[in-house]
Formats: sequence, structure tokens, C-alpha cells
Amino acid sequence: MTNHPVIIAGGGIGGLATALTLHQIGAPCVVFEAVNELRPLGVGINLQPNAVRELYDLGIAQADLDRIGVPAKEWALVGLNGNDIYSEPRGLLAGYNWPQYSVHRGQLHMLLHQKVVEQMGPQAVRLGSRVTGYRKNDDGSVSAFVEGADGTTFEQKGALLIGADGIHSAIRAQMHPGQPPIHWGGAVMWRGTTRARPIRTDASFVGLGTHRQRVVFYPISHPDPQTGLSMINWIAEVTMDNAEGWKQLGWFRQVPTSDFAHHFENWVWDWLDVPALIRQSDAAFENPMIDRDPVPTWRDGPVVLLGDAAHAMYPTGSNGASQAIVDARVLGAAMIEHGVTPGALKAYDEKLCGPISQLVLRNRGAGPFGLLNIVDERCGGTFDNIDDVIPANERAAFMAGYKAAAGFAIETLNNAPRTIAEDARVQALGSSNSSVGTEDLQADHERQAHG
Repeated sequence: MTNHPVIIAGGGIGGLATALTLHQIGAPCVVFEAVNELRPLGVGINLQPNAVRELYDLGIAQADLDRIGVPAKEWALVGLNGNDIYSEPRGLLAGYNWPQYSVHRGQLHMLLHQKVVEQMGPQAVRLGSRVTGYRKNDDGSVSAFVEGADGTTFEQKGALLIGADGIHSAIRAQMHPGQPPIHWGGAVMWRGTTRARPIRTDASFVGLGTHRQRVVFYPISHPDPQTGLSMINWIAEVTMDNAEGWKQLGWFRQVPTSDFAHHFENWVWDWLDVPALIRQSDAAFENPMIDRDPVPTWRDGPVVLLGDAAHAMYPTGSNGASQAIVDARVLGAAMIEHGVTPGALKAYDEKLCGPISQLVLRNRGAGPFGLLNIVDERCGGTFDNIDDVIPANERAAFMAGYKAAAGFAIETLNNAPRTIAEDARVQALGSSNSSVGTEDLQADHERQAHG
């Protein structure tokens, strides 16, 4: 154990969940985030019960999550002629001890940042500071190379370095210099939000179409008492020829709905008008569905990867953000057992790298939306009675297999002990040392800045 703080590269959902976890267990830490200002970017995401459990254990209450989203009640797949392929209750209605939440990603991000600032102080997150690489030191510590918004650079010494810097991670690139480029399988997604009436249970996640062309939508706000309208998050997706790779500049851009709405022109039923849902959106954003090939380890001595830097995955399972939160908690539990040491990173890597790498590949194979593939292969996506296409027991077994792989099988999760026991602390540190570590970091930074 050194007297240096843990350095977290990246202030996204995974990085901030890690900071809250380390503060909770009494391990000094600091977050370096590249952007100069955090803003509530993105659209809807789902938090699975395994992640909601961990947020509750961090002190983030149901009331906090209700302000940024809604508890999901149903998950459903629908065929091209509007008939159900599969539906099931979700969250508390399914028998979990914790709800599943559909939330606005940016609002969740801002909530986590607010909690970090409240608990750790404004200096805990250093904005405009990008970690560009690292050096392992002879004394067992690690030095992070940090570049400021003005182009100045400095080194920050830490006990450990957590690379939570996303799919374009500089930490991962140094750890695995021979990794393949970002993988794009051909699917293009357009995302947006529209004020509309929620359908089915009023809190249903619905996937409609085939594996080649589909729409996903779900509410991320409670219905307005006056109008009955909710904020509906939607994703329109089409699979294209990817032989030449992604040709657009950048991975995420705002586009007019006229660029893609024609793909869904005839998707109109008495209960849903997809073209209207798309065209009534205030804005739409295009991005390819991308991930990275798994790597054999997320660890390099005192350095480890977390969140998208470790396991960027297709959003087909609605568990990218959830897994980043679980990563943070498993890492914290490893530090309780092994201290703030490379041994803790080794235990974390051994527990998660293999299984979550398999989940990345499972999501690449359509994840739970794989049922749409099966139905499309057997009947072209149109049917009168789904049991004639794929029996109920086959559908249930398919979904049970995915939940087990993703870590939210009901009985397993409900019966599992807390990831981090209440009041558990890193043995070599008292929780009061957390602020001391941050103050020492500030002093080191000021000394380096003045030469």
C-alpha cells in the first residue's frame, strides 16, 4: 500500500461509480476527465436489477432514480405483423428484490457526478484533464501521463490506475497495442426521444421487427399528469453492408430524421405509428453499433480496465452501463479483500474478464434479440401463432440463458450476498483518509505545475 491515491482515468458512469465505491470503502482516489464541462449527453439506457442493487448500496435512493427515469414493468419482442413473440415482466414485477430502471443516460451521469462532489468535494473530479498513458514504477506504484485542456502535461503518481476511459481508451491501447480496430458489424442506429403516450404497461421496453431492421422504444419519464405524455426513447436500426467499414467522420452525429425515416415508412399499426414517433423527435443522432474484440486480460500490474474500456459491447442486452457499475463494485470488493494493491486488480480481472468477454460476443450475436433472428429464419417475421414458430419453453430457455450470462438471473441475484458488505473498509486506511489523499494530490499537482 502506498500513500498515493488511486487514479481513475475517465469520469463517465463507470469512472464515477468507481470513485463513489472507493470513497465508500476508504480508499483515496481522484478522477481525471478529458472534457472541460460535464453535460447530460445521450438518450435512454436501462439499468438492470443487478446494477440498481449496487446503486442502492452506494446510497443512491429510489427517489433519485425516479427523478431521472421510470421502473420498467415489461420487456417484449414483437413481430413484423404486430404479434407478440415474447414478453415478460421486469424488475419487481418479475420477482427481483430490486427494480429495473429505464433512465436518461445523461441524467444518470449528472446524478453520479453530483454524488461524487457532495461526498468527496469538487476537486475529486479534474475536468479538462485527459490521461494519455502510464508508466509502471519500480516501487510498485504507477504514474499517469495527464494532458490538460491547454496542452500542458504532467505526471501524477498513484497507487493504482483504473482505465475507465471508454471505447477509445488510451489505457487499453497502451496495454494491448496490437488490438484490432473497433469492430462494426454493419448495424446503424438512429436514436432520439419523442413526447408520446406510453403503450402496453406504460413502462414497457418493446423491440419490434427483425435482426436486420428493428425499432426499440421505451419511456424514460413518468407520464405527465396533465397530458399523459412521457418522454419515449427510441432506437431505429438497419443492418447494412459493412465490407468497406464505417465511412462517416466520427462515431456519433446529429442528423435530420429525413435521412432514415423512410426505412420505416410502412411500420404503422393501430397501436403504434413508427414514422410519426421518429419525425416528432426534437433531434436524432446516428451512430454505428460497435464494440471491441475481447482481450485476454484487463490488467497490467497496477493498471486495470473497467467499463467500456474493458468490454465495450453492443447495446442489444441493455447492460453496458449496468456492467460498468457492477465492475466498480466488484473492484471495490477485491480491494476490501486484498487492499489497494495489484493483487486486488488481479482478483477483479480473474472474476470478470473471462465471463464478460463472453457476454460481449453474445451481445454481438444479437443478445436477447436473438429471438428475432430465430423467428425471422423460421417464418420471415410474420406469424399468427408464435407457438407454431418457436415453442414457449424454447423462448423461455433462450431468455434464461441470457440472464444467467449477464448476471441477473432472478434466484441467483436475489440470494447473493452484498457485493460489498455494509460498513466494509479497506483495512490499511480509515475512511477519513480519503480527503487527505485528495489534498495531497492537489499539493503534488501544484508543485508539478510550478516546476
